[in-house]
Amino acid sequence: MEQQTIGNQVIWFNRDLLTEDPAVCFEPQFWQQQNRVIGSAQGRGTTWFVRGERIEMALRHYRRGGLFGRFIKDSYIFSDWQQTRPAQELALMEKLVEGGVRVPRPVAGRAIKSGLFYRADLLVEKIANGKDLVGLLQLAPLSHDIYVKIGEMVRKMHDLGVCHTDLNSHNILLDDQQQVWIIDFDKCGEKSGEGWKSDNLARLKRSFIKEQGKRNIHWSEPDWQALVDGYNLLT
Repeated sequence: MEQQTIGNQVIWFNRDLLTEDPAVCFEPQFWQQQNRVIGSAQGRGTTWFVRGERIEMALRHYRRGGLFGRFIKDSYIFSDWQQTRPAQELALMEKLVEGGVRVPRPVAGRAIKSGLFYRADLLVEKIANGKDLVGLLQLAPLSHDIYVKIGEMVRKMHDLGVCHTDLNSHNILLDDQQQVWIIDFDKCGEKSGEGWKSDNLARLKRSFIKEQGKRNIHWSEPDWQALVDGYNLLT
């Protein structure tokens, strides 16, 4: 990642993936004026899907969740540029890509400092035709082999010492080639030891159970066992 400082902001970007001016590419208006917005999704805020000259990307502004987020929507305490959310998320995703975990390629990030606080944005690769597991499971069951692939991908991530603190069935995608992707690494990080890995898997299982009760998805205990079998294949 190259780093660029402009006044009170720092931008990190991958020149091989981003040919647009990093100073303007975090503004949705730039993409709208170029007629290069190809979609959007609503979550904690709006994620914009945009067509770059080289790849399609997802643009996200960092926003707080939970009760605290009702009062301070998008500001974070500043300590150091490398400790900002985009800097950490980009570095973690680079590590995962290099380690063979199928995650969106990190494209660029920006942090803007104002007094004791900062606001931030992130650009990552858009997964072509990627659909989350919950949406797919509302329509039909997934095969045993898919669950094995999911387990293998989670295991690769864990073997690199990366804990996905929000590992759930919405943050795992399948593309139209039936390849497994893991997304959304905000607030995630590296951990040592082994105990956290089983806790992380248990979190994922709870998300399936929750969605089964909430949306009646096509999921059952044997599906989970297939995932665990895939996870243990790399032992």
